[in-house]
Amino acid sequence: MATLPYLPFARPTLDEDTISGVVEVLRSGWITTGPQVRAFEAALSDYLGGRWVRVLNSATAALEVALQLCRIGPGDEVITPAQTFFAAPNMIAKVGATPVFVDVELISRNLDFDAVERAITPCTKAIMPTHFGGLPVDMDRLYEIAGKYGLRVIEDAALAIGSSWRGRRIGSFGDLTVFSFHPNKNITAIEGGALVLNNEAEALEVETLRFHGITRLADGTRDVVFPGGKFNLPDVNARIGLGQLAQLDEFNARRRALAADYFRLLHTDPPCLLPHPGYPGDEIGHSWNLFAPLLPLDQLRIDRQQFRAALESRGVGTGVSYEAAHLTALFRSYGHRKGELPNTERIAHETVTLPLFPAMTCVEVERVCAAVDEVLIEAKC
Repeated sequence: MATLPYLPFARPTLDEDTISGVVEVLRSGWITTGPQVRAFEAALSDYLGGRWVRVLNSATAALEVALQLCRIGPGDEVITPAQTFFAAPNMIAKVGATPVFVDVELISRNLDFDAVERAITPCTKAIMPTHFGGLPVDMDRLYEIAGKYGLRVIEDAALAIGSSWRGRRIGSFGDLTVFSFHPNKNITAIEGGALVLNNEAEALEVETLRFHGITRLADGTRDVVFPGGKFNLPDVNARIGLGQLAQLDEFNARRRALAADYFRLLHTDPPCLLPHPGYPGDEIGHSWNLFAPLLPLDQLRIDRQQFRAALESRGVGTGVSYEAAHLTALFRSYGHRKGELPNTERIAHETVTLPLFPAMTCVEVERVCAAVDEVLIEAKC
């Protein structure tokens, strides 16, 4: 019997036109930030209804620059979930502010806004929500709270390019929004990120912050106004991003179809707790960057690591999205302890990310579901 090919939990899709475009950039002699970056920023702006966009070499850099743009630093607090990738709280800490972790809803994995409102203090300067897995947070509630307390919003939409809220694309409205172009995101530039802004003044400031804090003087010399990093995106990456952006809606439609296959086929014994399917009547707003059920570990004789190893032995790759950020060594040093955020901690303990990418087929989803069911039946208490 032929061995089935290994199925990773994420894989980018790169077409020949994009590959040829990269070759053209390499042959052009201009491979760092230049015309392709400008074209990519313009295309992203068009996609987001004309908003100002600047690209950087990672979403992490974009989060840091967004915080700097908001003048957030020592003594300030930023409310954020601990059920997120480490980049968000790390950047809050890096600029000298304090991440204030609040719990999430168990099914959506998104911020519990009642908890957000309880966490606001005179030191709170911003809310940094994560649109988990491509499912938008409740944008109405988010901006109602931000407006009520005069807070900035930095949306961590690393997993949510192409997602929408009530028919409006994430990033096309609101305050600041950050996207990621890492290879496991809905589109990739190999590495890269984007920061969506409110006006030209913010865009010009980001151009300074992303390149050493340098400004150019009238006499042709340079000055430094801020100790900025080097976060500019090369043209090679931008050309990949351009090719990917043209296919984003197609990619996301395919992701939604695969997620529907998972909901139809993943009925295990004992049952997993499946992720949020999307808001009723607005299911198209979910861009399905990942599909991450919770394992019924209390009904199994194995732990998550053993479960993942069993799937790996069957040629199915998995991930973990995510560990509880407040329980990392860094944030334990801030005084955080287990038991503070029960939903976050349960998710961190039980979550597993199953394969989901546009090139997958329904047959491969069936294969994953069969493998999950087989492992759970064998491990059932």
